[in-house]
Amino acid sequence: MNYLTTIHSDIGIKKQVNQDSCLVMEADTDLGHVLLCVICDGMGGLSRGELASATVIKAFAAWFREELPGILCEAGMKDFLFSSWENLLVRMNDLIYRYGEAYGLRLGTTVCAALFVGSQYYIVNVGDSRAYRLTDEMIPLTRDQSFVQMEIDAGRMTREQALSSSMRSVLLYCIGANEVVQPDFYTGAFGSGELFLLCSDGFVHKVPENEMFNYLDPDDLLDEAGMLNAAAMLTEMIKQRQETDNISAILVKTI
Repeated sequence: MNYLTTIHSDIGIKKQVNQDSCLVMEADTDLGHVLLCVICDGMGGLSRGELASATVIKAFAAWFREELPGILCEAGMKDFLFSSWENLLVRMNDLIYRYGEAYGLRLGTTVCAALFVGSQYYIVNVGDSRAYRLTDEMIPLTRDQSFVQMEIDAGRMTREQALSSSMRSVLLYCIGANEVVQPDFYTGAFGSGELFLLCSDGFVHKVPENEMFNYLDPDDLLDEAGMLNAAAMLTEMIKQRQETDNISAILVKTI
């Protein structure tokens, strides 16, 4: 499988610093073309969130170069992969948390990473950045680790109420803000002609999924220029609707 990819990240209309960080890396292997995408949202309201997000991105880049080749050779690759990612995120959580303690700071970041190998995707998620799969509809692949999602799951809050809740930005887990982190893992198969979206939460709050699909229909996005234009148009719409967070997205088209 081959891929078209694009990254679009915008500081938004309010913040002084873009605390989002993004990564796309590709390699040719014995298992074919392999693609890694990672998006991290340095936590708004926490000091030095951009440092936290960049630190996790740097760790994933080193992991891709140094650890992934060995994992691809293992039978039962999924278990080795998820174990390796969990160890990576536990290390990053401890590193960032201890740094914050040492300097009297609170800093943290979400992370959503997707690895594409053959016709299989593998995802790890901490926090409320998201991954979607788009075929003839827009399908969420991750579940927010947030207070409002917990309330929705328990039937105590509707999705509409969650959008306007003052607790919307409260996370159950993120990398670096607390001593404990609990990654969620997902996997599935995909085919040619599909689109994947990884995004920070600023990309999704102001545009319903059905409206977003109108811009991200994989049948209409035929090249990387078109994908970048769609992400940029959505970002400008989100800013016009007064989203105050940073806004970032990675798009992947399978070909």
